[in-house]
Amino acid sequence: MSAVAEPAAVMLPAPRRAVDDADAVAVVPELFVAEASQWLSTSSGRIAGEGYSWMQAVHWVAGSGLYQPRRHRSHGPRSFGPTTVRVAQELAALSPCRPGIKYLMRRVGLSERAVQDHLRILRETGLLAWIVKGTRVAGDGGQASEFARMIPPEFDVALGIRTVQRDEDAPAYTRAVSGIAEAGRELVAKLAKKAARKVRKPRSTTSSKAPAKGAEQGAVTAVSDEARCTPMQVGTSALSTAGTTSLPPESKLASGEAKSPTPKKSKAKAGGRRKLNVVGRRFQLARELTQELDWLRGCSVPRIAWVARGVADAGWTVTDVRGWLHLRGEAARVRRGSGLLAVLLAGAETALNTPAKRADAVEQWRGAQEAARRDRVQQVRARTERYDGDWHAPSSRAVQEEVEAAFAQVRDAANGGRHQDQDDVADDQDLEAELSEQELAQLRADAWGQLMEGETDLVMTAVNSLGPPAAERIYGAELVHRARQIASGSRSSLMTYGRR
Repeated sequence: MSAVAEPAAVMLPAPRRAVDDADAVAVVPELFVAEASQWLSTSSGRIAGEGYSWMQAVHWVAGSGLYQPRRHRSHGPRSFGPTTVRVAQELAALSPCRPGIKYLMRRVGLSERAVQDHLRILRETGLLAWIVKGTRVAGDGGQASEFARMIPPEFDVALGIRTVQRDEDAPAYTRAVSGIAEAGRELVAKLAKKAARKVRKPRSTTSSKAPAKGAEQGAVTAVSDEARCTPMQVGTSALSTAGTTSLPPESKLASGEAKSPTPKKSKAKAGGRRKLNVVGRRFQLARELTQELDWLRGCSVPRIAWVARGVADAGWTVTDVRGWLHLRGEAARVRRGSGLLAVLLAGAETALNTPAKRADAVEQWRGAQEAARRDRVQQVRARTERYDGDWHAPSSRAVQEEVEAAFAQVRDAANGGRHQDQDDVADDQDLEAELSEQELAQLRADAWGQLMEGETDLVMTAVNSLGPPAAERIYGAELVHRARQIASGSRSSLMTYGRR
């Protein structure tokens, strides 16, 4: 018999049928309902008025011993026990009684197979009857079964409960209670106390210490709230229920300085966060890597945690990983971030196996970051001075001579010298005559070299000082055209030229 059963759950005589058989006792047969009779329309029981009266019938079935699941199948629960009562408690609180399997799994803490077994037990004992059986139609989703909470006729017979059918046209399962035999009132009162209590999941009693003397004699542990630690109970046991607990002296009790001899240790840390385990550290490092590294943005955090599990288990931080990636070298073009990270981190925890080595790698990475920052500052400063500052003379000697000649021509025109319209062609010819073929080739080579680096100072100085036709005769039409395109584009905020 299960732990729910008590001596009160015994077979009682049925109500009197005649004067001559007043001492006869009705023997209740085995409690089992076939599958064909587990529907509301075919059930021989009656519908329970509310969940409270239904739980009385549940506790009676649990303590009667009339139902043994192993008589009908070799698997599943061995008896109608406390777990079945806990499932029934959840059903008693539902209106209508339409529970889902996942709902009961979450509420009772059982597997799907276990929940189905206990629902079958409640149907086979006549405590549940199908109103609508759940289906799994493809495309429409699952539909939960709807049950009617029933009271089996064996319960009425055992307790001497009399029922009456008030409406002759109504089904038989709608009959109501009209009275109870005097012999069944005491048992109904005990069942009412059980129905009012909440059956909880039994606590684990595993301990390395030897059990008490009373426990070795097969004492029954109640499944309700009687099994609670209450050291104020009075008994004749030689073992104190308080164990080895010692009380503080009265002087400390009066001053309020007494503390518990066994203080509880707080699991919370000083910062309000629990210490991460191995898996937590892996996911924390993976999340920080996806935030710090641009080429890991959008990658799956669980996948990155698996890739970086070696360095995470070795105690690396995201800064240590960045220092190692600086030494290892990063790719400019990344197609699959997790795959590249797996290649770059191969053997990292072996190469930098000490905190000192990891600190040295971090220092090198930070030095490189600072050098790159200074280089960017210098580039921006040079670009600003080039476009916004004063004009500087070109470094090439040949270009300087051209600039001086252009300035001399301007001064002569301002001082009333030769007319510009008459002397432009002559000056250009004189300049070209002064430059040999070798010097022209050198000028063009220097200009092409600077043009490849994004610099157009040589060509644009000639264009601005001598004019486009003279610059084309010196550098060539193609070079002048490209230089003027780059110079015009460099003044736009949408284009940037410079070295990589």
